[in-house]
Amino acid sequence: MIDEMGKSTEVLERLMSSYGVKTQKELALALGIPANNISGWTQRDSVPGNSIIKCALDTGADLQWLVSGELAKANSDAPHSLGQGKALYEEIMSNGGKPVLRRILDAYGFTLQKQLCDLLKISSGTVSTWVRRDYFPGDVVVTCALDTGVPLLWLATGKGINVESNDKTITASFIPRKNLTAGVLQDAASWNIDLSFIPHAMIEPLYVFSNVGSWIVDTGVTEISNGRWLLGIDNKFDVYDVAMLPGRKISVSNKASSFTCGAEEVSAAGKIVLTMDYNF
Repeated sequence: MIDEMGKSTEVLERLMSSYGVKTQKELALALGIPANNISGWTQRDSVPGNSIIKCALDTGADLQWLVSGELAKANSDAPHSLGQGKALYEEIMSNGGKPVLRRILDAYGFTLQKQLCDLLKISSGTVSTWVRRDYFPGDVVVTCALDTGVPLLWLATGKGINVESNDKTITASFIPRKNLTAGVLQDAASWNIDLSFIPHAMIEPLYVFSNVGSWIVDTGVTEISNGRWLLGIDNKFDVYDVAMLPGRKISVSNKASSFTCGAEEVSAAGKIVLTMDYNF
């Protein structure tokens, strides 16, 4: 999981940058662990998720950046009031076993442990061990946070977000997520978002993520009109701006291409409701 997202030496460099330290010994002190633990990480080329979580919550560093080097947003302001260092570590580790498993299942929208096992390709015995030993599966928590967009603080400690509110002041909900890669839409669990800021109701909202931007798409709207659309062309999908022309013709364009075709020559997967561009 974590070792698949970035080489250990690069992850360690980002951890040291976030804490503002220059040596592995200083990093070990910041993390509250023996220095030889870090030597073991480099030998195994794998950094434990527990330490990445601790750094993110300690320093406010962006989780995605710590793991993969993308979206560098490290800063020194911790976004919580749970303390730092040892106090924070003890808070995280006290939330292992069944409580953290429950939050992971809720984040993915699963009702069965088997669904989680199938997604992560792990055995049911592994999950049972978490519960039996009150274990905190840091790598899985990090993976879940990146997969679903659920706040790391809530996944790690159960604090910082109210998923169910009796007064219904919290309107966050999980919507399906798909990754768009080389024209292919791939299922990627779900995404947590408060849709109340969007001024009109959507029929079937979908979150689409790519390396150039991300979009909220209403897949319940498929009758092409003027606007921005998620279109399939010869079974390859991309986001395009569409303008209607006489004779059932449409003008289709994005940063990569521009052309005119018949409306029936493309497949409308949904209308774009919100575009989120990356500024880097």
